[in-house]
Amino acid sequence: MSGLNRFYLKDESSILWRKNYGIKCVFISHQKDDASICKKIADYFINAGIDVYFDEYDSDLKIHRQTNNPQWVVDAIKKGINKSSHMLCVFSPNTLYSKWVPWEIGYGYDKTNLSALTLKGITDNQLPEYLKTVPIIRGTKTLNDYISTIEGKPLYRMFSDSLLTEHTKTHPLDNYLDYNL
Repeated sequence: MSGLNRFYLKDESSILWRKNYGIKCVFISHQKDDASICKKIADYFINAGIDVYFDEYDSDLKIHRQTNNPQWVVDAIKKGINKSSHMLCVFSPNTLYSKWVPWEIGYGYDKTNLSALTLKGITDNQLPEYLKTVPIIRGTKTLNDYISTIEGKPLYRMFSDSLLTEHTKTHPLDNYLDYNL
């Protein structure tokens, strides 16, 4: 079963059904300048059968941002985090300047299983202190391990079912993530 973006599930019974069926959901926390990269990461999760909440698909949130209504933005983000079992903070140099990522992490810290994914070239020294307390995913190999753990399926099975791409092959995220970390 393919994953989907939970924003599209307006019906709470559909969300509850997916949760009861064991389908996990990852909230993708990112700085808006990294949205095109994060869309590729979100699509990789969806292909692996894991739901995501990725705000670039959230038309309500876009309207709230355009109308400059911070309370509605907060409410939309809270709704996305509350629909999620996991949160993945995608960290890049742009994230250092984000006003929303630290807030999302603070809100979701006790509500989700939080991890961070570093984009290519990010070193441990560049990570803010608040991210040094969570598991860090450094590249395609550890991303596949992370997804396998969330799904509760062994890697070999996920590779054979074409849910994941082995890091030893050309990987769809090679342009954004370090190889073999």
